[in-house]
Amino acid sequence: MCGIVGYISKDEKASSILLDAVKKLEYRGYDSVGIATINNGKIELRKDSGKIDEVDREIHFVDMAGSAGVAHVRWATHGHPNKTNSHPHTDNNNTIAIVHNGIIENHEELKKELIEEGHIFKSKTDSEVIAHLIEKFISEGFNFQNAVLETFKLIKGSNAIGAISVNSPNELIAIRHESPLVVGLGKNGNFIASDVPAFLKHTKRVIFPEDNELVIMNSDNVTIKDLNGNILNKKVETIDWDEEMAQKEGYDHFMLKEINEQSVVVSDTLAGGKDIENIVSELGNIKRICFVACGTSYHGALTGKYIFESFLNIPTDVIYSSEFKYFNNVLDEDMLAIFVSQSGETADTLSAIKMAKNHSKTLAIVNVLGSSITREADHIIYTKAGPEIAVAATKTYLSQLVSIYLLAIYLSKNRSNVFHENMVSQIEKVPDYINQLMLDEDQIKEIAKKYKSASVFFFLGRGFIYPTALEGALKLKEITYIHAEGYPSGELKHGPLALIDEDVVVVVLAPSENSNSISINSYNDTVNNMEEVKSRGAQIIAITSYKNGENINVNDIFKVDNQVDELLSPLVYIVPLQLLSYYISIYKGLDPDKPRNLAKCVTVK
Repeated sequence: MCGIVGYISKDEKASSILLDAVKKLEYRGYDSVGIATINNGKIELRKDSGKIDEVDREIHFVDMAGSAGVAHVRWATHGHPNKTNSHPHTDNNNTIAIVHNGIIENHEELKKELIEEGHIFKSKTDSEVIAHLIEKFISEGFNFQNAVLETFKLIKGSNAIGAISVNSPNELIAIRHESPLVVGLGKNGNFIASDVPAFLKHTKRVIFPEDNELVIMNSDNVTIKDLNGNILNKKVETIDWDEEMAQKEGYDHFMLKEINEQSVVVSDTLAGGKDIENIVSELGNIKRICFVACGTSYHGALTGKYIFESFLNIPTDVIYSSEFKYFNNVLDEDMLAIFVSQSGETADTLSAIKMAKNHSKTLAIVNVLGSSITREADHIIYTKAGPEIAVAATKTYLSQLVSIYLLAIYLSKNRSNVFHENMVSQIEKVPDYINQLMLDEDQIKEIAKKYKSASVFFFLGRGFIYPTALEGALKLKEITYIHAEGYPSGELKHGPLALIDEDVVVVVLAPSENSNSISINSYNDTVNNMEEVKSRGAQIIAITSYKNGENINVNDIFKVDNQVDELLSPLVYIVPLQLLSYYISIYKGLDPDKPRNLAKCVTVK
């Protein structure tokens, strides 16, 4: 779960461009950072542990000369985050520098063989093996390209590699297998990167290499070959994201910017409804649905289960991607397997879709064009969130939810279901509801300030809003490091109530009762559960409607428009929960964009 970048130009100094590019990938890891360039026939290497700006102040990356180089920002898997284990890594003679994202499953046996041949290793990482293997093959007479290729054939696992060599100073080589890699075609030079935002400032023209394809680039040309050396004709695509989308634009943090973008994201995702309708027309008869997802995306999928089973009468499972292999035997041709992933590169989800594709119809809901999961799925729904830089997902979650609602709407239309008739007009009001909530942001600030020192939070909800309680708890855990749990409010008395006392903060989500014919009406039951925790001394924050807010007695209340009923609530109630977590993080003096131990794109299992 690291970010790699490579850049090569004719005469432009690479270090400043690499530094800017790797900053755009810091959401992929920030344990350490490093840059290597080729300068006067030598590898110049600077790296250290810490966040990029901190390290740069000490070692001044932009002072490095050379027109070709690679850069890396790390989320540690093998070896502690320190200077020695930081990337790039070099060979014994410092003639080769590599950056790597992934895990080399057989690195111990490879390292043992290399040590027996006289190689001396500096780090405790699995990645350093790559540099030594390339050196070994060059010493045996292979050219740089083929040395990288032979190295790639030996290593096992999911990997993306970028490499430079003083023996071929006008080449930058890259290769991938089940780990993200994209090529950028610039005017003054060419790029490789783990993700598009790295080079959006310089180009929107991209190539997406497939697994096991070798990328050979110089300053004005890119060649892609298969493992047999055959040149491949690859499609050049144009990304519709703007550089500004990956900038803070005056906000203190990306997370706050991305929360504020959500009303526009919902509108943009709704505008793509016709594409979803076309997909539905191609699906045919669907008797069962299985959602597969991780983390935040899992909570969106769980909301989908409530919708599909309650209103479309389609049996629906929701399975964690990492657990999918234990359930894949129940797949059949009448099932639609839906894989939800912000990045489209999540390792567990990618592995799951490869298992499912020969047994069921597959649909991917992703945010990134050309990502690995999109190449495996039968059908693709692209969410319209644009680049999301903060590690904690906000706008991508909401765009996933809207996509799931739209999928249900068009499936229900084909079934002459009342869900379609009731939801089309309602869901179009969501951007206005979100904008209205943002006007009350100061109220959330005050609540956050009041509870910033709390050590335990419970989030409670029933029915459609229950997955939102889970997501609210996850957001708080991710960026404030406060212990938080989400529960169906009715489950509280089955054990967790034993933990409730005056030191516990309970956030209760109580949407309005539905006024339409497909109502569930869980409000009264939720209020009863709220009274249970109140009687045991808990401090209660209620998020509910204007109407309901007049009738309950709690410590703090945040009111939502009364028209946001239970069925619509997951699309709206999540926003104050995101803001609550964000401001508690701020008042605790933390960086909400870069939570400890986490990275944005989980590309290792």
